[in-house]
Amino acid sequence: MRTILKINNFSIVLGALFLMFSCTDKTGFNTYKSVATEGWKANEKVMFEFDVKDTISPKNLFINIRNNSEYAYSNLYIITELIFPNETTIIDTLQYEMADEMGRFLGNGLTEIKENKLFYKENKTFLIPGKHLFNVRHAMRKNGDVNPIAFLKGIQEVGFSIEN
Repeated sequence: MRTILKINNFSIVLGALFLMFSCTDKTGFNTYKSVATEGWKANEKVMFEFDVKDTISPKNLFINIRNNSEYAYSNLYIITELIFPNETTIIDTLQYEMADEMGRFLGNGLTEIKENKLFYKENKTFLIPGKHLFNVRHAMRKNGDVNPIAFLKGIQEVGFSIEN
């Protein structure tokens, strides 16, 4: 009987330690915004506002894209703006792969909806505390066209997350 109690106590302590260490949340900010059903409109910025208090610890920044089978391209071009409280702005044009060579969508998900967690900035330290803005818009064009695709179909949600 005592052996069973010792094993049970050990199991409880081990389980509690496992839960305590596995539940640490690395995400400091995580928000999604839905795209209109007709598609992501050209030059339409998806905007995120976040508050920075920690100016010491480096953070990883991600752009999160949820797409469905209506997305007709193997890549995604986007233009981002990171605006600091002092109005300094960093603008980037980025390209991400959305499908493999066989046309299968990358990302996670068991249904037709795939979620892609795309690196934006790695080990970024925010030097200025306060409200920051992050904007993202698509820059997709058909081959040979100068104008962007008017409504980019298949993108359901655009997200932004910051992890410690």
